[in-house]
Amino acid sequence: MNDQPPPPNPWVKNLLIWGGVFLVLLSVVSLFNARGEVAQQQLAYSDFRTKVNEGAVASVEVGENKITGKLKTGETFSTVTLPGDESLVPLLQDKGVKYEGKAPEQGNILVALLFNILPFVLLIALAFFAMRQLQKGGGAGGAMGFGKSKAKMLTEKQGRVTFADVAGIDEAREELEEIVDFLKDPHRFSKLGGQIPKGALLVGSPGTGKTLLARAIAGEAGVPFFTISGSDFVEMFVGVGASRVRDMFEQAKKNAPCIVFIDEIDAVGRHRGHGLGNSNDEREQTLNQLLVEMDGFEANEGIIIIAATNRPDVLDPALLRPGRFDRQVVVPLPDIEGREKILEVHMKKVPLAPDVEARTIARGTPGFSGADLANLVNEAALLAARRSKRLVARQEFEDAKDKVMMGSERRSMVMTDDEKKMTAYHEAGHALVSVFEPASDPIHKATIIPRGGALGMVVRLPERDRYSYHRDQMHAQLAVAMGGRVAEEIIFGHDKVSSGASSDIQQATSLARNMVTRWGMSDKLGPLQYEEQSEGYLGYGSSQRTMQSAETNKLIDAEIRSLVEGGHKRALDILKGNAEKLHQLAQALLEYETLTGEEIDELISTGKIDRPDAPKGKGVRPVPVRGSAIPKAGKRFTEAARSAHND
Repeated sequence: MNDQPPPPNPWVKNLLIWGGVFLVLLSVVSLFNARGEVAQQQLAYSDFRTKVNEGAVASVEVGENKITGKLKTGETFSTVTLPGDESLVPLLQDKGVKYEGKAPEQGNILVALLFNILPFVLLIALAFFAMRQLQKGGGAGGAMGFGKSKAKMLTEKQGRVTFADVAGIDEAREELEEIVDFLKDPHRFSKLGGQIPKGALLVGSPGTGKTLLARAIAGEAGVPFFTISGSDFVEMFVGVGASRVRDMFEQAKKNAPCIVFIDEIDAVGRHRGHGLGNSNDEREQTLNQLLVEMDGFEANEGIIIIAATNRPDVLDPALLRPGRFDRQVVVPLPDIEGREKILEVHMKKVPLAPDVEARTIARGTPGFSGADLANLVNEAALLAARRSKRLVARQEFEDAKDKVMMGSERRSMVMTDDEKKMTAYHEAGHALVSVFEPASDPIHKATIIPRGGALGMVVRLPERDRYSYHRDQMHAQLAVAMGGRVAEEIIFGHDKVSSGASSDIQQATSLARNMVTRWGMSDKLGPLQYEEQSEGYLGYGSSQRTMQSAETNKLIDAEIRSLVEGGHKRALDILKGNAEKLHQLAQALLEYETLTGEEIDELISTGKIDRPDAPKGKGVRPVPVRGSAIPKAGKRFTEAARSAHND
């Protein structure tokens, strides 16, 4: 971190300089004006004649309208003469006063002239200073610099990033390496009549590394790199955005070949013709100027425009045509290989313990972006620092992953024993259904420690990256989602079911709706789309039901209910047939609060958990089903379930 103070403002610096000049001039004028008058006594003319008659005056100097002299006591004086007084000279001769004439003082005239014209000089200097500020280029110092571009230029020495710093997005990097080759050796392409794409649009979810990839292109090519945000173009003043676009391209032409990177271009590049108001007109003028500069009458040779957005669906079609943004480079979420490489890049900055493996962490973080993985490594380092460790171990990465995926622990939250027991059976229901559903993802961890907004949770992770789901996997998801609600119904009774399953019900309903209306997985409705995504991309937007008849809508609702109730029945069958394991798992959660997937599998298979913190150092802790641990509301069913299971 740079602790040096920021550079002084040029406006303040110039103001201080001119203020100092003004004070110096004022001091000089004051000195000239007061010269010779410091020790003089001002006398009235009548008093002067009285002192002459009394013989108290030693000598005088008679000027045009002023008399200065010296008394016999050594004091000096001055007085103003009367016009046409011819009796003064005889009086001086009669009293023996030494007198002489005095020529007019030219210095006083100059001082008076300087004093009179000084205000005008200062006004002219101030106006000149203000005009310089108004005409000064750039947004850094000009008072009227709001029409100048806010693009910042990064040279090779400032924050240089190369492709070695970018990992996990190899396909996107390969598509952009051609731009780097062109900037290094343009003749290689031009001699065959080929032209490099004028623009590349990077499309991807937030945190996938679009900005980092653009900086790596500039770092590899070794050319100036201008960066600006799309929102920096638009202001409340009409015409400012277009002026900034023109100024940005003028700067780019002076530094060609170069790269201009516009981040979040959807702020200025949205469809034209939508909305009303001056702000929209200003944005459209800015977009029109951008279109002209990218591919207008004047060719911008050596200027490559790279933009980033996660909403390409809202961009104006004219912006995406060939000749402007010729290529759309998709920057996806990294797969397991990419996540491993990204983790290795970020792990170089922290001291690692020998038990840390990037591959293992990458396998447990599906769906994480590059920014998420960087945050994971940082959280692990912070946890190790809080625990006063010298190395970041695997446990810190596991705890950091739980924090990122499930939220921070809320151990200060006070829960009653009944609430803990309800949460334990709820999460045990989820876990048990997940274990006995063949198409379900493996359990990563189950906990009854409150995290985020949940009292407890069961986290499942796929064994590999998954890009699509099959019908059997979706039915398994429905059953797992309803497992917690079903466990509450079985153990505590119909009247004691809690509101803790609200998110599970929402998840199951949303999945069932997509199965029926978007993915064609309803036998009654067939492979038709009944809902479409409204203005969304990369997970954004919302579903909208298309115009359907009342009978079709009624059938859709009935199919959604049938799917959710089918998941409820599957969960009920599993938990009824494994009631003893449900109690064992719930008791283990009450005992340990958090169980890993391996411990859950071990408990279901052997009825024991092999854990180092078991009492008496035995290492193997049995988890029996004690009658006192079974809630009263569920005892009757539990006995029936056991007999049914034994049969």
